[in-house]
Amino acid sequence: RFCATGNMPGWRNLTAEEIAAQIQFVLEQNDNTDPLDSKEFKINYTRMGEPFLNLEAVKQVIQQISSIFPNTHHYVSTIGLKDADYSWIGGNTTLQISLHAMSEERRNWLIPYGRKASIADLGKIRTRSNNKTTINLTLVEDSDFDMAVLKEHFDPAHFFIKLSPINKNAVS
Repeated sequence: RFCATGNMPGWRNLTAEEIAAQIQFVLEQNDNTDPLDSKEFKINYTRMGEPFLNLEAVKQVIQQISSIFPNTHHYVSTIGLKDADYSWIGGNTTLQISLHAMSEERRNWLIPYGRKASIADLGKIRTRSNNKTTINLTLVEDSDFDMAVLKEHFDPAHFFIKLSPINKNAVS
């Protein structure tokens, strides 16, 4: 099941300052790396909580980091919250949607969070990003993949499909 973080106790959302401090920590640990000398400096907002449940802090960090490192590309990963506002995503910010299965029933089992948008609604999302919206598929079973569903809902003009191997842990 996805994601292991959802089974951990939750205390509170990180502040924008705490998120920025994590980025600064990584940079300090890699002092031979200068993001300004990079073709593209990538930051992924993923794997430790749903960014759209802490959206204002995430948006603040994106704005702050982009002002310091204008070549930064931000990747915001989401399970696709129902009724979330995706209209702010543009330029060097790219949306990534965790899909992982082609049926609602299987997706609900894999991602046990009640306020997810339907697969059909996810396919209607449009952003103003320089990149296409990424659909993340970590296929647990071969039956989780259905090309007909992908073709029906995710127009290749707007979506990029990324297949990833499963990251085994105590939950998945």
